[in-house]
Amino acid sequence: MQIITMALVCLLLAGMWPQDVDSKSMHVSLSSCCFSFMKKKTSLGVIQCYRNTSSSCRQDSFIFKLKGGKEACALKTDKWAQKYVEKLSYCPPKRK
Repeated sequence: MQIITMALVCLLLAGMWPQDVDSKSMHVSLSSCCFSFMKKKTSLGVIQCYRNTSSSCRQDSFIFKLKGGKEACALKTDKWAQKYVEKLSYCPPKRK
């Protein structure tokens, strides 16, 4: 009787397991959200390109790719960041 009960519990749990509905669209990588932002304007010459944060992030911001491979974030409400984006090219998000 215990084996049947255990099998039914396993089937019930398996049925409740979330289905894989395009897992890439549901996953938000930490690298696509910003949690800290540049306090002051940086030189435009240091920035290679920009991209937007994911729509599921708490803050609407830009991610700037810097020379040397680092990235930095700026709020979209910062006037200097808006002006930089007009002059920079878009860089696609990193693929893993």
